[in-house]
Amino acid sequence: MSETLPLFRYHPDPISSGSLEPSSGACACCGRARGWLYTGPVFSADEQHGSVCPWCIADGSAHRDLGLEFADPAGVGGYGLWPSVAEEIVACVVQRTPCFSGWQQERWLTCCGEAAAFIGRAGQRELLAHGSEAIESIRAESGMSGTDWRDYLAALDADGSPTAYLFRCLHCGRVGGYSDCD
Repeated sequence: MSETLPLFRYHPDPISSGSLEPSSGACACCGRARGWLYTGPVFSADEQHGSVCPWCIADGSAHRDLGLEFADPAGVGGYGLWPSVAEEIVACVVQRTPCFSGWQQERWLTCCGEAAAFIGRAGQRELLAHGSEAIESIRAESGMSGTDWRDYLAALDADGSPTAYLFRCLHCGRVGGYSDCD
């Protein structure tokens, strides 16, 4: 694990999110054992694609050579829930950014004309630590209010279900996201 991991604009800490894990295995794209492999969702016509290293994700070769995508293009912008962004931004998230694992189909927050940076899964404790703006974002997305919202907020669990998925806008710094459950 001597190589420096590539940086991902839209997923700055893929280790803490569990999307990258230490591994002695070889990458299905470059064939090298570089100490890390991707463990998140993959979309591909070939379900026997094997695991890829973060370097092959970052430089686009996992997409180019193996046809892998790491997020649903329609999910960038939350399937219409958030503003659409330029195709090159969608392509960067889908083709050159490790995704995170969610209970249902993952969505990627957009804000200020760009994809936001995924900062992690959150339960009530983590959501409260991010403040009222983050709490209101999850509440609004859930469509709940009153006692239903209070009960749902109390049930949110970063490692369980339901879970919130938080993002930070790269421009205005706003924290927002969505939640789902199994």
